[in-house]
Amino acid sequence: MLTIGITGGIGSGKSTVCRAFNVLGVPVFQADAVAAWLQNNDPRIRKVISDLFGSEIYGPDGLLIRKKLAAIIFSDRLLLEKINQLIHPAVHTEFEKWKASRKHHPYVLYEAAILFETGSFRSFDFTVLVLADEKERIGRVIKRDHSSVEAILKRMHNQMPDADKMGLADFVVENNDNQMILPQILKLDQIFKTKSHVWKTDR
Repeated sequence: MLTIGITGGIGSGKSTVCRAFNVLGVPVFQADAVAAWLQNNDPRIRKVISDLFGSEIYGPDGLLIRKKLAAIIFSDRLLLEKINQLIHPAVHTEFEKWKASRKHHPYVLYEAAILFETGSFRSFDFTVLVLADEKERIGRVIKRDHSSVEAILKRMHNQMPDADKMGLADFVVENNDNQMILPQILKLDQIFKTKSHVWKTDR
């Protein structure tokens, strides 16, 4: 079984691409959703976050106030790196558990907002980068989160530029509104299934 890392900047539509793969029967591990769960439920991670940002970073319901955390870490690169170093190893541990029960699939996807930034892309057989024009990305996020353009641009500027990611990615999916993504996804699905078969044969 191959493991494929898939990523894209905020508003690129990587989740839409992953849903299309899922419809094709490909298991998708949603790293960001798992990270959110760990931030709320893992005692060690909760303690570190509370120590870094104060106990008020968690609301009366006991859940992390994600917008509050984002406003802080996307204005402070050092704090952003500390959070990444705390969360990503724990997420990968969960991924290994999840993957163990899906070995009968030719390949699985690991969906994450940041893949190249953390260096974790090296642990995958292949990587896919989802791209979209900045204007379209901003429009999508405004519609989805009702965020301000200023806040969106701040998050974008804290992510690795797409040009740098393209130099590291094995495959690219163009996800602008005037382009069809399904033919691109079907092509990648065939490539990964073929490569998985070759990988099994070599083993």
